[in-house]
Amino acid sequence: MDAIRCCVIDDEPLALKLISSYVGRTAGLELAGAYLSAEEASEAIGGGDFDAVFLDIQMPGVSGMEFAKTVPPSTRIIFVTAYSDYAVEGFRVNAIDYLLKPVSYDEFVGAVNRVRQWKKGLDALSGRDSQGDYLTVKSEYRLVRLRISDIVYVECLKDYIKIYSDGQPRPVLTLMSMKTLESMLPGRTFMRVHRSYIVNVDRITSVSRGRVTLADADIPVSDTYRQTLLDLLSGE
Repeated sequence: MDAIRCCVIDDEPLALKLISSYVGRTAGLELAGAYLSAEEASEAIGGGDFDAVFLDIQMPGVSGMEFAKTVPPSTRIIFVTAYSDYAVEGFRVNAIDYLLKPVSYDEFVGAVNRVRQWKKGLDALSGRDSQGDYLTVKSEYRLVRLRISDIVYVECLKDYIKIYSDGQPRPVLTLMSMKTLESMLPGRTFMRVHRSYIVNVDRITSVSRGRVTLADADIPVSDTYRQTLLDLLSGE
């Protein structure tokens, strides 16, 4: 399993330093950000690059509870606070744990283990079969098995991706990064043509300046990928 990328947000410098030090001394964790306010962390969190955020609740400006409502569903929240009054509300915003200050290292490790179990389960639910013909993803509360050759294109939303595939009445919506899905698809057939799109090259019916057409979809092609796509289509 890849390292768990952690973010720590606390307006108290000593508390911020303590939790950050716990992250640093724990195998399998990576401290990817430490912030003294929710405002400082908002742009980084919005990118969905963290697996876990250790979040204080009572902070000036935007409170931790309000900030938690903006955290992508792909990130687990662990509240770290001096107040027990918020426990019920914390779990309503999908917090995976609730730690009371002062936090011992053993308590910290207990919360981390919950994140590990969640991430392990999420990783197990998504993947490509051993023959490479099918892709299995979690969509809402079910697993969907897709034949890779039936996938026409993939669209990236803010926190999710949409997979457009033959045989599916509507796009399959799944919580996964574009980078992860791209690594699961065969590079000889699928190509990123835009930061928000991956296409099945075999399904392209026409190419015009800055656009490709697949089935009924008209997909933009960014300048970054245009020449590589043309080379691939021409067999170079």
